[in-house]
Amino acid sequence: MADRGGSGEAAAAGAAAGAAAAPVPGLNPTLGWRERLRAGLAGTGASLWFVTALGLLYALRIPLRLCENLAAVTVFLNSLTPKFYVALTGTSSLISGLIFIFEWWYFHKHGTSFIEQVSVSHLQPLMGGTESSISEPGSPSRNRESETSRQNLSECKVWRNPLNLFRGAEYRRYTWVTGKEPLTYYDMNLSAQDHQTFFTCDTDFLRPSDTVMQKAWRERNPPARIKAAYQALELNNDCATAYVLLAEEEATTIVDAEKLFKQALKAGETIYRQSQQCQHQSPQHEAQLRRDTNVLVYIKRRLAMCARKLGRIREAVKIMRDLMKEFPPLTMLNIHENLLESLLELQAYADVQAVLAKYDDISLPKSAAICYTAALLKTRTVSEKFSLETASRRGLSTAEINAVEAIHRAVEFNPHVPKYLLEMKSLILPPEHILKRGDSEAIAYAFFHLQHWKRIEGALNLLQCTWEGTFRMIPHPLEKGHLFYPYPSCTEMADRELLPTFHHVSVYPKKELPLFIHFTAGFCSSTAMIAILTHQFPEIMGIFAKVMLGLWRPQPWASSGFEENTQDLKSEDLGLSSG
Repeated sequence: MADRGGSGEAAAAGAAAGAAAAPVPGLNPTLGWRERLRAGLAGTGASLWFVTALGLLYALRIPLRLCENLAAVTVFLNSLTPKFYVALTGTSSLISGLIFIFEWWYFHKHGTSFIEQVSVSHLQPLMGGTESSISEPGSPSRNRESETSRQNLSECKVWRNPLNLFRGAEYRRYTWVTGKEPLTYYDMNLSAQDHQTFFTCDTDFLRPSDTVMQKAWRERNPPARIKAAYQALELNNDCATAYVLLAEEEATTIVDAEKLFKQALKAGETIYRQSQQCQHQSPQHEAQLRRDTNVLVYIKRRLAMCARKLGRIREAVKIMRDLMKEFPPLTMLNIHENLLESLLELQAYADVQAVLAKYDDISLPKSAAICYTAALLKTRTVSEKFSLETASRRGLSTAEINAVEAIHRAVEFNPHVPKYLLEMKSLILPPEHILKRGDSEAIAYAFFHLQHWKRIEGALNLLQCTWEGTFRMIPHPLEKGHLFYPYPSCTEMADRELLPTFHHVSVYPKKELPLFIHFTAGFCSSTAMIAILTHQFPEIMGIFAKVMLGLWRPQPWASSGFEENTQDLKSEDLGLSSG
């Protein structure tokens, strides 16, 4: 503490005196002398260690008898038999093969090389990689890193799927038919947390039915949750959340779910009006009003989705528009994405454009529904007459350029969607939660919007001709972006948690194998080949090893041996010449 305070006062005094000394690049004048010395030596750490090691080795060459030891090692290597080389290469091949298998498994599980990760974590600080740890908190580099981390965290945040299906009427029916579970435990656990946030509050103990439902939302077993909902209805026949749970999980058809939601709406409106009258009495009553508001909005939204699934699309659009007008602060629920899908089903493209003009704003978070719907509207104006041969011959028109740019923008935001729209990859039921810019969001979008792209003639053809160009525009998407900030690298792990195991998760960009995996694979193959050759041809490989050892350590020519060799060569030459 004394060192830091003294250096700060000295820096302040120097600044006040107007010292003309130029600061050293990379050093912060407000840091102490220890930090400055560490920062100055950080860049030359590796070379300094190397030079010091060479000097120490040269100084101790006589006490350590390095020349004698080297000669002894040479004699030992010359006396080795081919069996030793067979054992050595076989052991090396086995060890390198085990390392290669472990590295391959670790890379596929964690997305990085174990040895490279250990090297960066433990060896880089020793080799002079600690300059980032002493950067000033207010420096531009630190600000850029914190901004990037905040962006990655916001993009890797899991969002509630605005078009999630009904568990009883849709997800469970899928399980009955296929025997597969479409929802993961992680996804359902997130839904349980959402239900506790939306449908419970601190005043639940005032109403016995709400106390029972508070326990019901925490139950993991669906039959136990349904049983608790019936218990709540026995205590209070107007318990709206109990009807909501039964509509979500017990109803086996959309018609049955809609009937239960209508009962929930009747009870929810009554409770909401009562909460409005008491909202200013205490903070607990305000919390109760927020909870009752969430319940009412949830019920109306699900009723709109039931109407949409049953073909009453205009009724669904009216409910959604009324919700957006009556509860404008609840934009986090993304009701506008439900509205966009219903308007596209009505082919009301002018109304779709009006909704996009409001929500496709630079200050609002983007989604695949917004980006790809904007691309669909611009594609619609040119897709019918678009031809790749004609466009390559005469060039693109202004409208076609706008459509291509819109597709590139959408693909850059979520590169997984085109494979589902072009049916290059099979669809599954969308999860209850999605990761923006991830495979889960692509499934949720394509599951409902594929029919809208098919309805517009030529739209999928234009998408197929242009979507891969985005990857050529951004060759390193994890490091830079064209229209959006770099693509987050955390999407793969989150999508694997959200999506079922029978689905092959899309990964973008494709990870390249680390250098060490290539090295271990090559080393394993080469040592295995040497072991096999040594076992099959021991004499030849022994001669080859001695020749290579002789090239590595050249022997001085003895005078007698040189003369004998010279005489032999002369005699041979004479014999050849005489012959």
